[in-house]
Amino acid sequence: MNLKKLNRQRPLHYILWGVGGLILAAAAAFFFGFILMLLWNWLMPVIFGLPAITFWQGWGLVLLCHILFKSGGHDHGHPNHHHGDFKKKFNERLKTHLPHNADENPETAC
Repeated sequence: MNLKKLNRQRPLHYILWGVGGLILAAAAAFFFGFILMLLWNWLMPVIFGLPAITFWQGWGLVLLCHILFKSGGHDHGHPNHHHGDFKKKFNERLKTHLPHNADENPETAC
């Protein structure tokens, strides 16, 4: 009897967590937009002579940065297996370009 009641409450539990997550994500986005606006208006007009921006322009810059730098066409949260291949190729090329006797004779090493 208790198990049936628990199973009925689970969908509501997931919905509440989802709504809470969306609210938290929206609050974080607005917070970072506000911080970016403050930093921009404090530094950019003085250093580069650029005009001050509004909150919505700061929020737009946060969104633009997210699109440009975080959504690079790769899966988020999944390990990228190409890094190991790059490291192996880099080490092989490095070995072919370094002198082979560098460990044996330290005077001739670069």
